[in-house]
Amino acid sequence: MMALCAPSSSLLRLRTIPPSHSLSPRPFPRPLLRSDRAKAAPPASRALREWRDYEEAVKRKDLASALRFLRSQSVAGDVVGDDYEGDEVGMYLSGKPEERDWEVLDTCLNADDMKLVTSAYALLKDRGFLPNFGKFRSIVLEGPRDVTPAVLKSSTGLEVTRFSPKKWGLDGTSSALLVAFLGGVSFLLSQGIDIRPNLAAILGLAFADSVFLGGSCLAQISSYWPPYRRRILVHEAGHLLTAYLMGCPIRGVILDPIVAMQMGIQGQAGTQFWDDKMDKELAEGRLSSTAFDRYSMVLFAGIAAEALIYGDAEGGENDENMFRSLCVLLEPPLSVAQMSNQARWAVLQSYNLLKWHKQAHRAAVNALESGFSLSMAIREIEEAMSSLK
Repeated sequence: MMALCAPSSSLLRLRTIPPSHSLSPRPFPRPLLRSDRAKAAPPASRALREWRDYEEAVKRKDLASALRFLRSQSVAGDVVGDDYEGDEVGMYLSGKPEERDWEVLDTCLNADDMKLVTSAYALLKDRGFLPNFGKFRSIVLEGPRDVTPAVLKSSTGLEVTRFSPKKWGLDGTSSALLVAFLGGVSFLLSQGIDIRPNLAAILGLAFADSVFLGGSCLAQISSYWPPYRRRILVHEAGHLLTAYLMGCPIRGVILDPIVAMQMGIQGQAGTQFWDDKMDKELAEGRLSSTAFDRYSMVLFAGIAAEALIYGDAEGGENDENMFRSLCVLLEPPLSVAQMSNQARWAVLQSYNLLKWHKQAHRAAVNALESGFSLSMAIREIEEAMSSLK
């Protein structure tokens, strides 16, 4: 990034030559340069202009500019002084200055540099806006490591199969729907209504959507069904809350399947989070168990959230795939038994964390359902957790 700085050269001065008559010479007026006009601007007007520039940066999703401005400020709200009261500047700045600090989180979605995202969360935490961010980061050091299916059931009351994402054709619901569909087609054919050409076209479009678009079109249509959409919200809110409590900065929560596809997110929705420590370790060719545990917990938090609210999980197949892809990168790679145990441990930890903060999870779900921005969703989480104290 480049920072603009004022030139150090001094201004040229014009020498006045007095006339021959006795009148006192009148100095030639020095032109008012642009830098002089900027210096002459009242502090209040300059503060107003800077805050408006900040809001424009937020609208453009320009995290670097928004973060640079906030860093130039001291404690939030200090720009509001007694001298500004009653005028336009005072009314603008004294409204809800803390809300403008929160808005920097809404610029994270378009950020390519995840270190800037980390800096945004660190800045707000230092200013006291995010007291619960990373509060449970050390939870990965607690509890037993060997989690068998029996241990998982005794801790949650659910069979281990309840935590397995449903795959089409392998669960009772999909089988019942398939039987009903075939029965309906047979009935129409018996009535002389041949829908086979239309059915072939629909199946062809569905196949093309699955191959070329990752099923985004079908997911977009399905998301309008309230029970299905509610599950998506519960799932993503689990990722959001767990990542936040574990101290992993969240870049954004994508609920639109088409937007998720455009951003390269696998699945029908996604929560993008970042673990700076894990990134540094991977760059060095190693991965500590602490970082791996934290990452696993956030990955399986969506499955844990569905199991906590509904008693089973339907989504999360892509979360499992990401977990497996990371496991094979380890040296030495985890065995199948080790991977299964790590997955059960992670989902149990996330389940307990969400159970302890069920009210905060509910607040996150409601915020996402209402279409709130990321900053507003995190504020709802903080308010829910502060109400329990």
